[in-house]
Amino acid sequence: MDALCKTLICNKQVSLTVAETTALCGRARDIHSLEPGAAKTFGELLTCGVYMAGCLKSDRGAISITIKGAEGNGSASVSGDINLHMRGYINGASGGRLKGGFMTVIKEDGFFRPFTGAIELISDDVSENMEHYFDLSEQIPTKVKVGALFNGEKCVAAGGVVMQLMPGHDEAAKKLVEQKKEELGDIAEDIRLLGAEGVLKKYFSGEVEGSHIYITRPEYKCNCSREKISALLLSMGRQELENILAEQGEISVHCDYCNTDYKFGKEDVENLFR
Repeated sequence: MDALCKTLICNKQVSLTVAETTALCGRARDIHSLEPGAAKTFGELLTCGVYMAGCLKSDRGAISITIKGAEGNGSASVSGDINLHMRGYINGASGGRLKGGFMTVIKEDGFFRPFTGAIELISDDVSENMEHYFDLSEQIPTKVKVGALFNGEKCVAAGGVVMQLMPGHDEAAKKLVEQKKEELGDIAEDIRLLGAEGVLKKYFSGEVEGSHIYITRPEYKCNCSREKISALLLSMGRQELENILAEQGEISVHCDYCNTDYKFGKEDVENLFR
């Protein structure tokens, strides 16, 4: 079962998160009919999104991670909320990898203005780019190891480990994080064999013993609906909608996040304005 496990280790100097996102990434692949390379990259990005969503503090909070590859080398976006309801898409990734370009992160915690950070991609590896983002944009020393394993259309395993140093950490905490990052093996294979809680025991048993572990469950869930699309169309006005109907015969609105098409005919438009 998918899970996001969070705790503090090393005398509360390190925030540790272990995520299992196999079902989430499998659902995402099925919705978008992705080939294995794109599904792997998208799954790893979704796992990072789950981690960030799990750090939100407000019920109104939301996060988004958007990548624009250089020179048409694809794009991807994931977003989620405090309930770990995740959604996203990936397009045009060459061989499934997003090369060059920029990554933008927007975090809305519901308290102040949204925080926006952006970095230039340093590789086609999601883990390396996320570490670079935290170090450069948020200036928080962070180690990230995410992975997704696919066998054809089936997601065999997906998940990751994130370690962040807390303010006021000492040299021992820094060394521990470096050591644990080196010890981590193929994280997708570890998730397949052990699950998130098993990964905690394998790599962090001495540190998490007696600690409180907070567990939440991520899932793929888009927040679009026919009602929301109807409200959007209503705001366009009757004349604009009738012009589209005259030209195209129907109004079609596509949601990239859940790959759903909403179609409205003449009778539907008339009902909107009754």
